[in-house]
Amino acid sequence: MGGNSGQGADGASADSAGLLWLTNGWERARSSASIRRVDVKRPDAQVELDDGRIYLGPAGAPVERFVWRAIQDRPIPAPPMAVLFNHRLRELTLPVNRDASVAIIDMSHPDGIRIYRRSLTLLLLAALHRRFPSVDIVVEQSLPFGAYYCTVQNRPAFTSQELAEIEAEMHRIVEEDLPIVASRVPLEKALALFQQSGDESKVKLLAYRRKDDLAIYSLDGVQNYFHGYMVPSSSYLRWFALAKYGRGFLLRFPRRSDPVKLQPIRPSGGLSEVFREYREWMRKMGLRNLGSLNNAITKGRIAEIVLISEALHERRIAEIAGKIVDSWHDRQGEAEGGSEAGQFRNHRIRVVLIAGPSSSGKTTFAKRLEIQLLSNGIRPFALSLDNYFVNRDETPRDENGNYDFESIDALDLDLLNQHLADLLAGKEVTLPYYNFKTGQREMGETVRLGPNEVLIIEGIHGLNPALTQSIPAENTLRIYVSVLAHLNLDRHNRVSTSDVRLLRRIARDHRHRGYTATETINNWASVRRGEEKYIFPYQENADVFFNSALLYELSVLAPVVEPLLLQIERDTSAYIEARRLLAFLQWVRSMDADVVPDNSIIREFIGGSILRRFTLQR
Repeated sequence: MGGNSGQGADGASADSAGLLWLTNGWERARSSASIRRVDVKRPDAQVELDDGRIYLGPAGAPVERFVWRAIQDRPIPAPPMAVLFNHRLRELTLPVNRDASVAIIDMSHPDGIRIYRRSLTLLLLAALHRRFPSVDIVVEQSLPFGAYYCTVQNRPAFTSQELAEIEAEMHRIVEEDLPIVASRVPLEKALALFQQSGDESKVKLLAYRRKDDLAIYSLDGVQNYFHGYMVPSSSYLRWFALAKYGRGFLLRFPRRSDPVKLQPIRPSGGLSEVFREYREWMRKMGLRNLGSLNNAITKGRIAEIVLISEALHERRIAEIAGKIVDSWHDRQGEAEGGSEAGQFRNHRIRVVLIAGPSSSGKTTFAKRLEIQLLSNGIRPFALSLDNYFVNRDETPRDENGNYDFESIDALDLDLLNQHLADLLAGKEVTLPYYNFKTGQREMGETVRLGPNEVLIIEGIHGLNPALTQSIPAENTLRIYVSVLAHLNLDRHNRVSTSDVRLLRRIARDHRHRGYTATETINNWASVRRGEEKYIFPYQENADVFFNSALLYELSVLAPVVEPLLLQIERDTSAYIEARRLLAFLQWVRSMDADVVPDNSIIREFIGGSILRRFTLQR
C-alpha cells in the first residue's frame, strides 16, 4: 500500500516532477551565473539622488551623511531639512539600511519650511527653559512677513531686554549643536508628561488620540510633542529673531521664497484686530484649541458652537455693510444738486472690491454682503472682471509660455476704468462679454446704475490699486476675505490657514467640479504661486478684513475629505501630501453637517448652499 506513495500519475517521483519547471527554464538559470549568493549582510548601502548621482556608504548610516556629501559636490540654494526616501518624506536621521532613491527637501520646499518653523519653536522653548523655566507661551497666529505671533500666559509680556536675552540663548543652543531626539512613548506616558508640565492643551488633544503611542521630541532636556518631522540638531536653526509686537512678541523666520533671510517687520494693520476678535470669539464659546472643540462635540455642544459661530460671521458682515450704508447716509445732503456725479465726488462708497486667495469663501461672503445691503435699501450690482479679459492673442504668458490669466495685464484696465467712471457718473454703458471658447471679447448688455445701486467687484486683483485707478479711494471699499486665524492643535502646534483652505478646495473641487483629490493637490502649488504674486503683496491695501474661518469647520470637512485623500495612489507626489493631511485630520473629531445653516460659508465647499444659485435680477 505504501509502495506507490510519492509517485506521480506517470510513475515519476513527486520531487522530480516538481523540478520539471527548472529543467525547462535551464537557459534562464545559466544566464544568472553572474549573481552570487552571500551568507552575510552587505556592509554598505547605495543612495541614488533624483539627479542620477549615486553614493555608497556604510549600512545604517543616517541619510543626513549622504545628503551632506552630495551637497559638497553640488551645493543647493537652501539648507536641507528632510528627504524623500523611496518617495516617502523622512527625517535626516533615518538610517540607510538598504539601497534607496533620495530627493533632498530643503527650506524652499513647503515641507522643508514647515520642518524648520516647527523645529524653531522647540528651540525657543529650550531657550525659555534655560532663562525663564516657569513661563508658558502660546504660538497664536502666523504673520505674512514670516513670523509667529506669540503670547505669554502666566506673567506680564516680555520686555525688549528679556527677548534679547532669550534670543541670545537660542543662538548659544544653535552653536552647541545639540541633538533633537525623537522617541515613541506609550500614550499613557505622554499624558503623564503633559499633565506634570501643566500643558492642558495637549492633555485635551491626546484624549482623542487614535493610536496608542506618540512621538516626543527632546532638545536640551525639553520634551514636547510636535505634529510633524524635525531637523536633526540645533545647528540647522540659524535664521531667526525675536521682537516685541503688540501685547506679545514675534518669533521671526525666513519665508520659503527667500529661505535664509528674515523679512522686515510690517505693521499688522487690520490683522491685529482680526486676531483679537477671533480670540474673543473663542473665549465666548469656551474654546482654546482643537482639543477643546473635540471635547465640546463629545459633550453635545456642537449645535450651540455652530449657531454662535454663524451669528458672529453674520454680525461681522452686517458691520461691513454698515460702513457702506453709513457713507451714503452721512453724505446724503452733500451732493451737488442731488446728482449722481455729485454724490460720486462726495465720498459715497460706490465700488466694493472683494479679494482673497483660493477657497477663502469670497463668493458666499459677497452674496451675504449683497443681502445685507438690500436690507438697508442699497441695491448691489455685480460686475464680472472675467468679461474684461483682453483677446486671447493679447493675453500675457508666464515663464513656461502658457497664458497667464491671473496676471492683471490679462485685463483691459483702460476699458474697465472708463466703464467704472461712466457708470458712477450715471451714464449708460455697454458692458463687454468674454467668450471663453473663442477667446474674443463680444458686446454684452447695456446698463445704467440706478440712484441706489453700488458696484460689487469680486476678483484676485481687488486690492491692486491699478485695477480702479480712475476711481477716488474715498468712493471704494476694499475687503480682504480669507482664513486669517484658526483654532490650533494646542498651544505650540499651529493649524496652517493655507491647509484649511486646501481642505476646503479638495471638498469643493470634488463636489462641484468633478476633480479628484490628486488633481487638486497637484494644482495647489500653482495656485499658491499665483497668490504669492498677485494677492498677498497687496493685502495691506485692504480697508476691511474678514476672517472667513469657522471655529467648527474642520469637524465638518474631515469626514468629507478623508475618504478622498485615502483614494490617492501610493508613490505619487500627491500621496505624500495626502499622508500629511490625513495625519493632521486624525486629531479632528467629526460632526454631522446637518446642523450647518444653508447660507454658511462652509456650505460653499461641502454643498447644500442656498446661495449657490442666488443672483439679483435687475
